[in-house]
This record gives sequence, C-alpha cells and structure tokens, in this order.
Amino acid sequence: MIAIVDYGMGNLRSVQKAFERVGADARVTTSAKDVRDASGVVLPGVGAFAAAMKNLDSQGLAGLIVAQIKSGKPFLGICLGLQMLFDYSEEGERIPGLGVFPGKATRFRGDLKVPHMGWNQLEFRNRGLVAEGIPDGSFFYFVHSFLVEPEDPSLAMTVTDYGGEFVSSITRDNVSAVQFHPEKSQRMGMKLLENFGRMAKG
Repeated sequence: MIAIVDYGMGNLRSVQKAFERVGADARVTTSAKDVRDASGVVLPGVGAFAAAMKNLDSQGLAGLIVAQIKSGKPFLGICLGLQMLFDYSEEGERIPGLGVFPGKATRFRGDLKVPHMGWNQLEFRNRGLVAEGIPDGSFFYFVHSFLVEPEDPSLAMTVTDYGGEFVSSITRDNVSAVQFHPEKSQRMGMKLLENFGRMAKG
C-alpha cells in the first residue's frame, strides 16, 4: 500500500484516484502506522509552506517522514511536497522545512506572472526510475509561486524554463519529488505515477 500523507493541504483524493487509475493501491491517511507500514510514501500538497509544516509537526508526521526516507522507502513529493524536503522556505519568516536536502524554496523573481500556471516542458538532466519512459520535452501541468534551489545541482532530475531555468523535479536514491502535478498531467503524469507504484512494489 502507498500512503498518501494527509496533512490538510490540497485535494489529496485526486492524487489517490490517479494512482488507482494506474492500478496502484494508494490510501489517503493521517495514520503514523500507515506511513510506517506503507511500501511507498507520497507527500503532496498546495498552499502555504508554514501552514504545511505546522500541520505535519502537530500530527507527529514530520520526523516520521524523514525517518521513512532515510530507511530507503520509495518517496514521492508533489508540489509543496517537493519544497518541504529542503532546509527552509523564504515564504514568511524563513520557515524551516524537513531538511532532507540542503537548499531552499524561494519565490519566482522578476516581472513574471505568478503563480506559474499551466503546461510547461521538462528538460531532463538526470533520470530517476520514476521518469522511465517519459521523453525529454514532455509537458506537465504546473501551479506554483515558489521554486526550489538545491545546493547540490546534481539533485535536479529536470529543469523547466519560466523566465529562466528552474529545477522542476529532483531525484536521489529512493527519493523523487516534482514541482508539477502528475495527477493533472494526463498520459505522461499517469506514466510517472505508474513508475512510482512499480518502485513501491519493489
């Protein structure tokens, strides 16, 4: 079973339904036991970084998620679930994240229309297992105002151009995390979720 962590941020049911469409057993849950017992963990979410971290902490799930990642369990972060993997966000007053990777979440700079919303392309720099069968240049659906700046550039799985290049997904060992929404990205999004479901089965 894949545990989709429910910490009150975003429409998690759409992520669950997308997994079900590709034949994966996924459950939206607030249960620490479910997260520990799961074959894979998904941390989705949209909205404010500070509220997300507060909710995870208050549910006792923040440390547990980090422990599951360190144990080698397959992990997928989506949108806010990518940003929270880093040390902190510049949103508000430098809110601490989960600190799995060195780096930060920062707002788009310049005169760009924010949020970055709609379809945009991925340029691969690195291919994690979750990207198997997804061609370079594939389009995925984005909705976000913040982006991640990893200290280690080799973390980047893909980059995307929006007023300049930004890291749109990362991969490292058992961890994959994406800024876009695979559950809203039609065939290629389903392919990514199918790949993660296969990773979670071992």
